[in-house]
Amino acid sequence: MSQNKDTADEALARMGYQSELPRNLSMLSILGLSFAIMAAPFGLSTTLTITLTDGQAVSVIWGWVLVTLISTGIAASLAEICAVYPTAGGVYYWSAMLSTREWAPVMSFIDGWLTLVGNWTVTLSINFSGAQLILSAISLWREDFVASAWLTVVVFWGVMGFSVLVNVFGKKYLDLVNKVCIFWTAASVIAIMVTLLVMAGDEGRRDAKWVFGHYDASKSGWPSGWAFFVGLLQAAYTLTGYGMVASMCEEVQNPHREVPKAIVLSVVAAGLTGVAYLVPILFVLPSVQRLLDEPSGQPVGLIFKLVTGTPGGGFGLLFLLLGVLLFAGTGALTAASRCTYAFARDGAIPGFRLWRRVNPKLDVPVYAILLSAAVDCLLGLIYFGSDAAFNSFTGVATICLSTSYGLPILISMIRGRQAVKHSGFSLGRFGYAINAITVCWIVLAVVLFCMPVSLPVSAGSMNYASVVFAGFAVISVVWYFAYARKHFTGPPVGEEESGVMTGKAVDNVEAEPEKQKS
Repeated sequence: MSQNKDTADEALARMGYQSELPRNLSMLSILGLSFAIMAAPFGLSTTLTITLTDGQAVSVIWGWVLVTLISTGIAASLAEICAVYPTAGGVYYWSAMLSTREWAPVMSFIDGWLTLVGNWTVTLSINFSGAQLILSAISLWREDFVASAWLTVVVFWGVMGFSVLVNVFGKKYLDLVNKVCIFWTAASVIAIMVTLLVMAGDEGRRDAKWVFGHYDASKSGWPSGWAFFVGLLQAAYTLTGYGMVASMCEEVQNPHREVPKAIVLSVVAAGLTGVAYLVPILFVLPSVQRLLDEPSGQPVGLIFKLVTGTPGGGFGLLFLLLGVLLFAGTGALTAASRCTYAFARDGAIPGFRLWRRVNPKLDVPVYAILLSAAVDCLLGLIYFGSDAAFNSFTGVATICLSTSYGLPILISMIRGRQAVKHSGFSLGRFGYAINAITVCWIVLAVVLFCMPVSLPVSAGSMNYASVVFAGFAVISVVWYFAYARKHFTGPPVGEEESGVMTGKAVDNVEAEPEKQKS
């Protein structure tokens, strides 16, 4: 066993946990995992109708740049805290550690549920949009093809099934898969960029004035200025998964140094990748109305087809995005399962004794993987009641994860940023300003992403993000008052941490006392 691993495991023990997962992932692998979850070209493609409705070119490119800058600030704020508390509990654990003894249990409980729901719904939205994208390929040859709700859900279940199989049986290949994702995504963006610009020809290109300055929100129904902010959902959803990789801290050597770097670098890499992908798309963009009329709701395949001139050419480029999808769906489920495992380890969800188990042969929390997938498969049934289900999934994922990121940052600010004063990833004198800007953005984002993409609203086009969010809130509140209020005291906290409760997690008390430091 290496000295680095000994140090990481000893640090984990001081935080109250016993190491159960092998530390065989590198910083590049975590960077690849975070990059895969955000999957910039895939995420931007599947949500393109949002910005085409709410502002078009300006919302697409400048909305992406704006959210990239803000997301980098949020990522840096999280990395600063992660460098001090590198554990699979992530923001859930940080909220407890940064709070006072009195508030630690409730803050960690709230943030844990936000993180859990956010992880689940990000995985759901990635794989669900992937199913829609797969089916949209059929319309490249049959323009009148409209996938039925049941077919969409079945394909979605198939994509989820693939992610489950890779996560359960492919643990030993995870490091390689995450690294390959970086190169596949980069190569795909270059191939798409070159193909589109070459095959479009001069007559098929828009000018730079349109690409960087055209703004038209008339199709949204919102006031012109407000539509731009509503359209930020595209960028915010795509750039929202970086904090999820904190749940992989217990599978990395030197996590206090490697994971914070991966969190920030992945956002920067995704931001640059997004610009490189979006600018060529806008230069060759066909009629906006034709794209919005695409029956599948996924117009990127049609763009590829019209530019290349053939269904086969369009599918060739679409195939590259489908490869990104598989990396994204698999990576998102990996992070979601580790989040589920960590939260269950502290007795915070119903049935925690089952979900916290790590399979000794596979070295993965199999039941946590299956639970995450099962919840997503059930939520996919919402599509039978609303064609706008995907927008709801993206909205609730963005709301939950953004709020879960904001809570520990806000607590750190309120307590004078004392806990991160000596962080290995310190923001220094700019810390307060960066933290304040990110918290303000998150508050605005919660409001924005509960709104429908366009007006007027019908039962089929309603944004049900608030409904899904409320449903999980009811479950968490019932569980809290039925059980957790009396038994859940937050994650175990080491004695050396000042100003924070020295608590006991219910599962540690009842079954695994050796995991905590009393």
